[in-house]
Amino acid sequence: MKELLYLKDEQIKDIIEQLYYAYRETFADSKKILENYSFGTAHQKVIHLIERYEGITVSGLLRKLKITKQSLNRVLKDLNKNKKIIMKKGEIDSRHRHISLNESGKKLSNEIFFEQKKRIYHALKNSNSDAVVKFKKVLEKIING
Repeated sequence: MKELLYLKDEQIKDIIEQLYYAYRETFADSKKILENYSFGTAHQKVIHLIERYEGITVSGLLRKLKITKQSLNRVLKDLNKNKKIIMKKGEIDSRHRHISLNESGKKLSNEIFFEQKKRIYHALKNSNSDAVVKFKKVLEKIING
């Protein structure tokens, strides 16, 4: 741990580069699946969040993705047109639209997950439990600033 107390700019740049490559490779794994539907990584991110937070609202997605409403609406329009999602008006507030994956959307989500899972599973399996726990904590600190 002593060497971590003296991280130099070059070491931090190396970490940023590794994060980029990890992101790039993880999302590239499912690229062929997405191309079959003419979808991209934006669609993948939305599908992932809808799967994780079933019934999430449009405003909830906007908060999690930190994108414009216009960008999200384009993706939701594509997913709706391709019959991957269900959008329902809120029972309490009809202005809210709650979004879920339909069976076709769940199938696509699972295809994407199983493709990405291979890389993540392999990396975690070939790491000791202490490294996995510490890695997750470091990621949380990066995410939360």
